[in-house]
Amino acid sequence: MKHIPRKRFGQHFLADRSIIESIVDAIGPQPGQPMVEIGPGLAALTQPLVERLGHLTVIELDRDLAVRLRGHPRLSVIESDVLKVDFAQVALGLSATKLRVVGNLPYNISTPILFHLLECVDVIEDQHFMLQKEVIDRMVARPSTSDYGRLSVMLQWRYEMENVLFVPPESFDPPPRVNSAVVRMVPRENPAPIDVKLLSELVQVAFSQRRKLMRHTLGKWLTDKAFAGEFNVQRRAEEVPVAEYLALALELAGESKGAIASSA
Repeated sequence: MKHIPRKRFGQHFLADRSIIESIVDAIGPQPGQPMVEIGPGLAALTQPLVERLGHLTVIELDRDLAVRLRGHPRLSVIESDVLKVDFAQVALGLSATKLRVVGNLPYNISTPILFHLLECVDVIEDQHFMLQKEVIDRMVARPSTSDYGRLSVMLQWRYEMENVLFVPPESFDPPPRVNSAVVRMVPRENPAPIDVKLLSELVQVAFSQRRKLMRHTLGKWLTDKAFAGEFNVQRRAEEVPVAEYLALALELAGESKGAIASSA
């Protein structure tokens, strides 16, 4: 029975065999590696992956698709919203210290998924995702470009990232109205020890009015925080490199700890 793609799940099924082969080659699965696929759908990517791996864990929200997938002898199926999945527990269940994570992510919730995985990055070896190309452009963007923003800073802090493959709309059934691409994300070995919530708030404030100088946004926020250090707010948020945002977050966290210690 043919599965009808469901708009509420953002379903666009990969159908181009050459593109599928290129994605699998980019991932480079090896026998026995603990891998999790998000949104396997009709198993276009799932089957060639499991053939190389021997076993694969998949996360599928669509009940009908989950039933189909359970019929595969070499798949373990987690029927769930990926945003509710604890990847540390998945790793524990697979007796793995690190997971390789792949998937054709639903474009309507791709950013929340990326931030959810950011919380589990300590158990991730690498990630390969098909996403809307413009999202990947933002992920890998350099400072002083229109694509550079909050997503760029938050993800570049924690990952080395690379756009590895362009995927046109006609590679899918039904074709989406946007171009797609595949990104490789490898967690950095020694990231700056950042308070994620603090960095997220800082960057969100900085980019809240990206056309204005940051003195209108981040400058006021830093004053409210009684920040005693130096940071040039006579710039637009997109002009500030990731390293400077990280240094500011570390300095703010240090000031906060110092204030707590002195009042104790």
